[in-house]
Amino acid sequence: MAEGSAVFNVPGLSEPCHTWYKVIGNLQTEQTPLIVLHGGPGACHDYLLPLTDLSMPLVFYDQLGNGKSTHLPEKNGDEAFWSVDLFKDELNNLLAHLNLDKRQIDVYGHSWGGMLAAEWAATPSSSNLRRLIISNSLASMDAWRTGITALRKQLPEDVQAVLDRAEETKNFTSPEYEAAVEVFYKRHLSLARPWPAPEVQSALDWFAADATTYETMYGPSELYITGSLRDWTVIPKLRDIKVPTLLINAVQDEAQDVAMQPFFDHIKKVRWITLDNAAHFSHVDQREKYMSHLQAFLR
Repeated sequence: MAEGSAVFNVPGLSEPCHTWYKVIGNLQTEQTPLIVLHGGPGACHDYLLPLTDLSMPLVFYDQLGNGKSTHLPEKNGDEAFWSVDLFKDELNNLLAHLNLDKRQIDVYGHSWGGMLAAEWAATPSSSNLRRLIISNSLASMDAWRTGITALRKQLPEDVQAVLDRAEETKNFTSPEYEAAVEVFYKRHLSLARPWPAPEVQSALDWFAADATTYETMYGPSELYITGSLRDWTVIPKLRDIKVPTLLINAVQDEAQDVAMQPFFDHIKKVRWITLDNAAHFSHVDQREKYMSHLQAFLR
């Protein structure tokens, strides 16, 4: 295992930023490494460490503004700064730093990481991409919103009332709202018990520690989308993804089938697996099955 940081020069900033990364395994072998893009934005790499079950070199990193990488709280609310292009540039910069920009790689993205992976895979920068995994993700925010709304209507009426009231008053910090959101999370974020699983707690802790990217790009919770990604879609670009692609989600996933369907419809070489008895953290809820599907696809 090796850790390090890549200098990342961001236009408009007076000081260079740093992207922290961790390499599991040996990048000097002929085995194709898997680059891991975490979700959130802002959940950091820790919750995806179960991927170390896979038998190939792995590259984890914390995206800018999060975890062990450079934090920029002064950019909270700056939608123009926190763009998808910023994170595509950061990925390209990291790959160049690790000398992985010319050799064959595989890329895995979970949730927001899947959005980023799809965006990146549709660009010329991905010419060295061998295989792509889009996990528990979405191809457009409109489709995601449709799925979330349907799940929300299945919540107890008193919980729905608390959520509605918070959105009317714009008070997203009350104990009542947090308890209502947790009801949703226990159904659709992770089914692992006891709640919360360590991986879930890790992601939630990072959101609490610095919500700059999550609040600016997404919103106050999974149930209320106000950030810069509110109208995002990658659907027009999906025809440009040429590599074999694995889609994976779960029956109780907040990434409902309606959010994943455009990937299946528009990516030419694609396979889709939906896991039973799992939610958004499928890699935790059904760890053994999940890893076996990934391992088979990446062989």
